[in-house]
Amino acid sequence: MNILKSLAVKDVEEATRAIPVIDFSPALGAGPGDTSALEAVAHRVRHASETVGFFYLAGHGVPDEIVERAFAASRELHALPVDEKMRLRLNENNIGYLPVNQSIQKASTVHKATRPNYNESFFISHDRAADHPDVVAGTPLRGRNQWPDGHADMRAAMVTYFKTLQAVGEGMLPVLARALGMPAGHFAPFFAGEAHVNLRFLHYPPQDVSDAEQFGQGPHTDNSFITILARMDVPGLAVRLPSGEWLAPPLIPGTFLVNLGNMMKRWSNDRFLSTPHAVLNESGTDRYSIAFFYSPVPAAVIECLPSCVGPDDPPRYPPAVYRDLVLEFYNANYFHRQGYVG
Repeated sequence: MNILKSLAVKDVEEATRAIPVIDFSPALGAGPGDTSALEAVAHRVRHASETVGFFYLAGHGVPDEIVERAFAASRELHALPVDEKMRLRLNENNIGYLPVNQSIQKASTVHKATRPNYNESFFISHDRAADHPDVVAGTPLRGRNQWPDGHADMRAAMVTYFKTLQAVGEGMLPVLARALGMPAGHFAPFFAGEAHVNLRFLHYPPQDVSDAEQFGQGPHTDNSFITILARMDVPGLAVRLPSGEWLAPPLIPGTFLVNLGNMMKRWSNDRFLSTPHAVLNESGTDRYSIAFFYSPVPAAVIECLPSCVGPDDPPRYPPAVYRDLVLEFYNANYFHRQGYVG
């Protein structure tokens, strides 16, 4: 039996309460001198981040129609003929189309993956022009998006969603900084000048659930700073709680599901959790989700925050350049990478 089923929570109602709904609107709408609203939201985020590593983001201000258009764009992309999608195949910057069974959670310390991930994905990042300095220089992780011809509305919907979620991420940075006991502006410089953002449009076809080792997305932790996830009403996601049990978090309209990634875990010296999660699409129908991976600029140096270390809690990680960490992760998980070591 698949571990998501064999280790499923016994009391779903009680377990669901472990992932709180946090209204960010007081903090996002607060003026420069209004610290009380920021601190109140940061307090709730701190508790969620230390105990479960997930929370529902409410009060984000994103109109429903922007999310709906993004999902419509994803369905349009994934409905294209295979040969047309393959012309957009994922490149060395991890931008473009990833076919089914072309990635594996090899870097995962959660569960030993023996099967590739049974999903197809379309990745975009900042919509850079051909004369963008990083494009001209061939800077790693700073390439151009790949788009199919004749789908202008699809492209516009995806780019709009990207820019909208980027603004949400930027608005969350002061809350996350205060949640870690740092000045509200601490994280902003690490994300200035086109932060490393991957927007992943995921399609999970119905899968054979008789194979206990086949997942839509194998058990893993994200390599991001934070991930902001949009879902539709087809279930499939499972989150591993601190108890070791797996919970299928319910869909709550008007919210995004946020989880912390390995970069936040590293920055916080393991104070904040990067919680394992996985996908098993046993619905018998197609499942779509949109993951917004928000991380610092590639040149950022990530080292344990002074608020998270002390005489009895020394740094558990050496300082590291984010570019090196993310390329190592890509090389371990994606078959197309020149550095993939399968």
